[in-house]
Amino acid sequence: MPSLPAHPDAIVQSEETVWNGRFPLQVVRFRHRRFDGTMSGPRTWEMWRRGPAAAMLPYDPAADAVVLIEQFRLPALAAGLDPVMVELPAGLCDPGEAPADAIARELREEMGLTATRTERIGQFLLTPGGSDECCTLFAGCVTAPSADAGGIAGTAGLAAEQEDIRLRVHPAASAIDAALAGAYANSVTAIALLWFAAMRDRLRREWSTA
Repeated sequence: MPSLPAHPDAIVQSEETVWNGRFPLQVVRFRHRRFDGTMSGPRTWEMWRRGPAAAMLPYDPAADAVVLIEQFRLPALAAGLDPVMVELPAGLCDPGEAPADAIARELREEMGLTATRTERIGQFLLTPGGSDECCTLFAGCVTAPSADAGGIAGTAGLAAEQEDIRLRVHPAASAIDAALAGAYANSVTAIALLWFAAMRDRLRREWSTA
């Protein structure tokens, strides 16, 4: 777990790891520069150190469809939401692993798919009030798997991690409409589909002729 980087507008007075389970929890004591130019008084903050992550919106331009996953999320249950969330393939980067390599690995593990083309959407801090998890988000050109009448295209996931992931193919227009209506509580899913709403025509044109 790296120390906090130096910054001219922040003075880190101490970093203490108070829990070192799957992901460390730190208590950080610091001061920061205020908007009037002065330094703040001492502040204490708990921070969950999850690190860099990557996610991808898989899009099939020939079928004009996106492939999303569904899986059980305990924090969603704690928040009072439906614990089965509609998500993108995503995961944390291994130490030293580039986000593009991490999402290629996650796409294989969670969907059994490979992207023939990718486009970087952006980098997003998921919980700025409490965690350093920063997700690099991509769109990827894939061939959607065969699906039943409800769009379900089977299950996937690593047995060693007890993953139970359901794949579902969505018509692009339907997925965009659902995102615009606020139907997806997962922030990365919503961000990707709102970006896709603006870029769909271009991606379909460019990736269909690749």
